[in-house]
Amino acid sequence: AGAIIVGKTATTEFGWTGSSYSRVFGHGRNPWDPALTSGGSSSGSAISVAARMVPAALGSDGGGSVRIPGAFCGIFALKASLGRIPTWPWSATEMLSHAGPMTRTVRDSALLFDLLSGPDARDHQALPAKNESWLARCDQPLPALRVHYSPTLFNTPVDEQIARCVEQAVEQIAHTLPVTLTARPLDWSSPFETFDTLWSGGRGVAYGAALQQQLDQLDPGFAALIERAQRLNLADYLAAQKQRAAFAGQVHALFDSVDLLITPTLPVLPFSADRHVPENQSPGDSGVEWARWTPFTWPFNLSGNPAATIPCGFTAQGLPVGLQVIGRRYAEGDVLQFCAALEALMPWDQHQPSL
Repeated sequence: AGAIIVGKTATTEFGWTGSSYSRVFGHGRNPWDPALTSGGSSSGSAISVAARMVPAALGSDGGGSVRIPGAFCGIFALKASLGRIPTWPWSATEMLSHAGPMTRTVRDSALLFDLLSGPDARDHQALPAKNESWLARCDQPLPALRVHYSPTLFNTPVDEQIARCVEQAVEQIAHTLPVTLTARPLDWSSPFETFDTLWSGGRGVAYGAALQQQLDQLDPGFAALIERAQRLNLADYLAAQKQRAAFAGQVHALFDSVDLLITPTLPVLPFSADRHVPENQSPGDSGVEWARWTPFTWPFNLSGNPAATIPCGFTAQGLPVGLQVIGRRYAEGDVLQFCAALEALMPWDQHQPSL
């Protein structure tokens, strides 16, 4: 479409973690504070957009990998419905992994979705072509919407500064936009074990077969994931698929009565760039310890819903805070139109990190 490809941005090793820790490329550093993580696994994409190196970048999201760094770096990122942007070659976590643009503004994202969406014979999950321009949708008046706000999921504690920024954004939404707002925590049970099995099984078995003789050269966390995956059997994997379907059914049922769900994107602020997990989290024996500090993102990879992170404020230390907006399946246009209205209400692109 005429875009100039500048180069490949850094990711975490095989995209295995939600932090930006990488012995291969060097740790991804947050443009707002280089001592802190940018989040991952699409770390370099978020950094390059937030630091104004490029106007847009591509990322992939198997559990939050565009939304986590998007929130930490203060940019917009939308994980669309599974298959909206076709991908190739095959991914070992194809039922979880989505491709998505990462941009400074909502309209930039809508433009890229208009260009990138559509069927491709190489991706059996690719959706049919859209029947509308999402960029044009962003300029249309926002219709009346039913919005549900859940201040947390699975009883996860949320950092006070994040909670305060999100609450202020929700108040502006309720008082300014044409929405009917309900607010209460959702009583869903956490499907952490389900996600752990599918992620560890897919990544660990597929990569493990190729890398079994090179585990000593890998990031120790990724090597541990591969070794753990060898203990999973077909019954474990099929049980997780069944559990995934049950959880997804809960999510989809919610959208029978609401149009959009909003939550904090993350419950924690950026932590040290040389860590996989926040300082107050002890290492565990799961293959996806990063999923314990990102419990608001990966559930919507299990369900396949479109989910965006949009900046909604800053902490006292000048770190951006993300608000997550989730729509019903295939309703990315609703998410983008709502986020465009929110961007007009609370613009953020005038803020730049002091590089």
